[in-house]
Amino acid sequence: MIQYQIKVRDTGPSTFNLALKTHRIVFMGTPEFAVASLDALLSAGFNIVGVVTAPDKPAGRGLNLTQSAVKKYAVEKGLNLLQPEKLKNAGFLQELKSLQADLHVVVAFRMLPEVVWSMPPMGTINLHGSLLPQYRGAAPINWAVINGEKRTGVTTFKLKHEIDTGDILMQEIIDIGENETAGELHDRMKDIGAHLLVRTVQGLFEGTLKESPQENPAGKELKHAPRIFTDTCKIDWNRSTKEIHDLIRGLSPFPAAFTTINGKLIKIYRSEIDNISATIQPGAYDTDGKQYLKFATKDGFILVKELQLEGKKRMNVTDFLKGFRF
Repeated sequence: MIQYQIKVRDTGPSTFNLALKTHRIVFMGTPEFAVASLDALLSAGFNIVGVVTAPDKPAGRGLNLTQSAVKKYAVEKGLNLLQPEKLKNAGFLQELKSLQADLHVVVAFRMLPEVVWSMPPMGTINLHGSLLPQYRGAAPINWAVINGEKRTGVTTFKLKHEIDTGDILMQEIIDIGENETAGELHDRMKDIGAHLLVRTVQGLFEGTLKESPQENPAGKELKHAPRIFTDTCKIDWNRSTKEIHDLIRGLSPFPAAFTTINGKLIKIYRSEIDNISATIQPGAYDTDGKQYLKFATKDGFILVKELQLEGKKRMNVTDFLKGFRF
């Protein structure tokens, strides 16, 4: 179930159709998450005069150059494309300025220097995957799930010096399913966020939005969303079953929580909670060799549902048990 919390102020008759034709937008983004927003803006009729994305990068064994998801979409739609190596490069800044954008829109892009985000007269707005000021940082979707949150959301806000601290424009609340993975939440959030972004840009062009300064929630801990490192992904079986289950789904499908079994590394993508008291040490496993594989925690068991043995493909637990010898 999705709930809504929209900060909008109606100040008079709409001038949206005129704004569509006269206001100029430069969009900045890189991964698939950003494509949904760019597509929504184009579908709504906004004037996208330029798209800024990451340079092509070598990947794979052959080190072939790969294009970002945003570049592929921009090329398909015939949009003006910029791929600067450095955002402070004089040539890029001159080209960006020549686009005469009224507004920059940023979704899942790198940190911008002030010379870029302050360039357009209406400033630069960003779509963030949390209910700011909670979960500022690089991995808000992952950390909301890892911390067992029951709800999160998306926020549009104005960029300023300190990362993710600018004035809020609009927010929308999203409930998190009990067993929902970060990947599943990401896929829902990119579409919800795209529609929120369209309403935000429309409100800005119509002059109907009121900016609200971010305020720390009274009586609540301010939680952060730093980058995910390898140490974050290693499962500590001495923690509670609920904490481990949330870690697994919060890191699924990437980079994935991991442990070892018989000296071999396995990534776990999906799990279930078994609250039966464990009679073996935390981290020890139990299996019938056919249907189930479970690891003991400090207060129960984690039932493994999907996993990947190093050097093998991802599979469900029954297929894994058919070929693995304990």
